[in-house]
Order: sequence, then structure tokens, then C-alpha cells
Amino acid sequence: MNLRKGNLMSVRDDVKVLDATIRDGGLCNNFEFSDEFVKELYKTNVKSGIDYMEFGYKASTSMFDENEFGKWKFCKEEDIRAIVGDNPSDMKIAVMADVGRCDYKTDFLPKSESVIDMVRVACYIHQIPAALDMIEHFHTLGYETTCNIMAVSQATTDQLSQALEMLKNSNVDVIYLVDSYGSLFPENACELTQFYLNAVEGSGKKVGFHAHNNQNLAFANTIETLSYGVSYLDATVEGMGRGAGNCSVELLLGFLKNPKYNLYPLLKFIEKYMKELKDKGVVWGYGLQYMFTGHFNRHPREAIDFTNNKREDFSEFYKSLLDNY
Repeated sequence: MNLRKGNLMSVRDDVKVLDATIRDGGLCNNFEFSDEFVKELYKTNVKSGIDYMEFGYKASTSMFDENEFGKWKFCKEEDIRAIVGDNPSDMKIAVMADVGRCDYKTDFLPKSESVIDMVRVACYIHQIPAALDMIEHFHTLGYETTCNIMAVSQATTDQLSQALEMLKNSNVDVIYLVDSYGSLFPENACELTQFYLNAVEGSGKKVGFHAHNNQNLAFANTIETLSYGVSYLDATVEGMGRGAGNCSVELLLGFLKNPKYNLYPLLKFIEKYMKELKDKGVVWGYGLQYMFTGHFNRHPREAIDFTNNKREDFSEFYKSLLDNY
């Protein structure tokens, strides 16, 4: 039985592309993007037909020192409005709120007073009850909501079943399958996709996918999950994101057949702004060190340290991971 939704020539109206460059990419440069960069990316995304643009985190200013991060760690209303005004475009604005790292009851205006459209609640599997409390609060304020269950590759089937059942009975709009460690292959990404879709069947809720590129599979896994019914697809410009980075939005727009998406404006942005970032020393993308942590289904923090320390002793690093596997 073919469970794929559509084919390589078809267009699915349920598919939405979310650009997470400022949020996930901000983990590479401490969220120190210039206003020009963010404004030009906003304009580029509008021209390219992107459905959602995630501006960053809504982190707690009591937990994190504002002097140590760029403004997109905090996504204050006035900072977003300085970029988008009242956002006259069709593209929606998103921010991420981490369980335990935000003051969600005080830092969010009612949707009627905010230019933000969607709040993406990120949590680990054991934090689902706290995530649900946040989701219901944001729903009451009038926002679209997602629940991004991180490190899903380390969750048990029983844990996932319980979490998805709880989310199915909530007011969340989209439930994200997140390959935090870049450890999934298309085969098990497909199995998890069907697990998520079956769990929420009949609820009207959508499923999203957020990939990491530790094994050079972010794009492959994204289009594989898409083909089995995932609707919301995360991507970043040139894959910019923590460690090995994410699915590249230019690859995704080049693949999708919907004429609403336009690759050309994105290429112009890459030419002008992404090279400048790299020239300044901002680093992300596939490397052997990230392949290893993806292979062992581990958080990339050790590989990030390896990269930051400019190490090149890959065999020794591999052996150290193997010894602690």
C-alpha cells in the first residue's frame, strides 16, 4: 500500500515552509545579526513565498543577560516591529519559547496587540505537561501554536505515545518531529512520521519536521517526511543552524513544485549576505565531528567544542565517543 501523499510532480496546499535562519542560525553567532540582515531576509522571504519566518527565541531576561546576546534571543515586540512594521505581507511571524527558559505569562501580549502570529513551544519529552500549560496560555491569547518535541530519537515509543495522546487532546495546531541530533535516516524518519500522523488522526492537527544535518541527511529526511504527509517544513538559508545546521531552504524551494515559491530572490540574498557572515568567521555545517555525534545519537555539544577548539584529530575524537557510547 502506497502511503505517500502526492508525487514528485504534484502540489500539496497543506505544505508550509518555515524559515528558521534567525532562530537556529542565531545559535551560531549569538544572535548578533544586523538589522539590515534581518530586514533583507524578511523581504527576501516575502518575495520567495515563505509561509512563516521565525525571528528567534522569546527568552527570559531574568535568566539571560541581554548584554551577552543579540536582540533575537529575546524577540521584543518593538524589535520585530522595527523590521516588519505591521507586517502587511501574507507571511506569518513566529517565535520560539523554550519550556523553562521564558517568562511566558508576562512577556507575551495578546495576539490582537502583537505582530507575532505563531508561538513554537520547544520541550523535551519529559516536559510535555509544562509545554501543554504554555500552549493553552498562548491559544487563549489568540496565537497559532506548535509543540516541538526535541531529541525525539532518544524517546521511547511508550513516551511518544503518551505525549502525542496528550497533545492530540490539547489546542496545539502543529506537532513537530524534531531530529535534534541529526541521527535519523529516511527510513526511520518515515516510520516516525507515520507514528505521529496515526496518533493525531482525526484531530485536524498538522505534523511538522525539523531536521539537523549531522549525517548530510537533513534535506533527504525533510522531503521523505513530506512525502508521507508532514505539512510544516523547517529550513534555513544555506542550512545555517546549530552545529551541522539544518535543511537548506534553497534546496527545499528548488524541490517544491508550488509556483508560489520563488528561488531567485533567495539566491540574491545568499550572494550578498551569507558570504559576509562566513567571512566574519561564523561557522556551521556538516563535518566529521557532527557525523560522529549523529551516528551515536548524541547531543552535538562535544562536536561543537571540537569545532570551536579548531581540533582536527578526528580519529581520537571518534575513539573518545566510542569509549563512552
